Amino acid sequence: MFGLGFQEILLILLLALLLFGAKKLPQIGKALGNSIKEFKDAFEGKNKEDKTDEKSDSNEKSDDNKK
Repeated sequence: MFGLGFQEILLILLLALLLFGAKKLPQIGKALGNSIKEFKDAFEGKNKEDKTDEKSDSNEKSDDNKK
């Protein structure tokens, strides 16, 4: 992947740690992960409304099964 070896990746991670600090890195990672997920969903044509519809449908089905 882009010709990066273990040492280069380690150097990039250490620089990120120094620039942003240990407390900020998890927040940055979470934001980056959410951004990538939203991009993939948008690319596939999904949106937030579809997800809420799927959740409500599955909740209705599980409620029907309980009766």
